[in-house]
Amino acid sequence: QVQLVESGGGLVQPGGSLRLSCAASGFTSDVYAIGWFRQAPGKEREGVSCISSSDGSTYYADSVKGRFTVSRDSAKNTVYLQMNSLKPEDTAVYYCGGPTCVAPREWGQGTQVTVSS
Repeated sequence: QVQLVESGGGLVQPGGSLRLSCAASGFTSDVYAIGWFRQAPGKEREGVSCISSSDGSTYYADSVKGRFTVSRDSAKNTVYLQMNSLKPEDTAVYYCGGPTCVAPREWGQGTQVTVSS
């Protein structure tokens, strides 16, 4: 049974930083991508970032380029999203999904990120 568990959300002031974690288990293959997505109130879920396991390639939405960094620790089956220079518009519930980023079949429960002074 596949499980994705996010952690690391919270309340942070504008300009601050947070690091989200996504612990994965149960995938039948060692080769899978993990994507980070977010959904703000009244808005559709949007893709934020993605990292593959095959070659470590990454993707970032334009809105987070230069501020967010995705990485993975294969030994721990964990993907991280380092978020710096946070803005109020980054406020959302953040989800990780896999095993593909284009159409994830598995989702975590989400973690709330609130950027506010």
